[in-house]
Amino acid sequence: MPDRAREKSKPRRTVRGALRQLGRSKAAIAVAGVAVGGLLRFVHATQRRAAGSSDFRRILTEEHPAIVGLWHGQHLLAPFFRPRELPFVALLSRNADAEINARVVESFGISTVRGSGGREGVKAKRAKRKGGARALVALRHLLAGGTGVCMIADIPKGTPRDAGLGIVTLAKISGRPIIPAGAVTSRHRVVARAWDKTRIPLPFGRIAVVMGAPIVVPADADEAMMEAKRREVTAAIEAANLAAERLVGTRR
Repeated sequence: MPDRAREKSKPRRTVRGALRQLGRSKAAIAVAGVAVGGLLRFVHATQRRAAGSSDFRRILTEEHPAIVGLWHGQHLLAPFFRPRELPFVALLSRNADAEINARVVESFGISTVRGSGGREGVKAKRAKRKGGARALVALRHLLAGGTGVCMIADIPKGTPRDAGLGIVTLAKISGRPIIPAGAVTSRHRVVARAWDKTRIPLPFGRIAVVMGAPIVVPADADEAMMEAKRREVTAAIEAANLAAERLVGTRR
């Protein structure tokens, strides 16, 4: 690259870097969290419940405290089916991009625990450094104290709609059931560039919430059983999502 071209590109990189830093500032994150939370409340208020949806209030009340498992890309709808009278906590990643999600979730009265987990090999070591093991211990204590857990089952930047071992491990060490869940709105916008194809719900549509049968992981589950349970959770959450899509008449 000629020296003149390099000189011209430097200011552009500097401006982009400054904007990126501004977007990750505490003030910007707080403002974005309030704005997104307000928009979601408006969207929620305009939704009609699709016929055939699960009675999520009854299910979550009867199984409380339980571990509600859902996919990435569906997380924006999680506050829509959480009974307000039941205490819940959500597990969120510790990366900078998750900060806004945390603010949004907390604006709905749902506390948060930060950490990553459920990976294998080298990725598992990285997850531990990000607080995955500590997060699972914290969630186990919260479940023991009567707080339900909302947990995204698939792994960030991993294979979409494929449950990791994190949610299965939490069920094993806590003794609490996993409730596979799916939520879909008839009107939404898919973020095509996102690895998880996040769906942004739009107002004035119908919402379907489907929950499958509770999945229990024995305390003495060995490696083979853990893998079997992981696959069972994957199939159950996917089945719930497909059922919800059918109820509102949408396709991927």
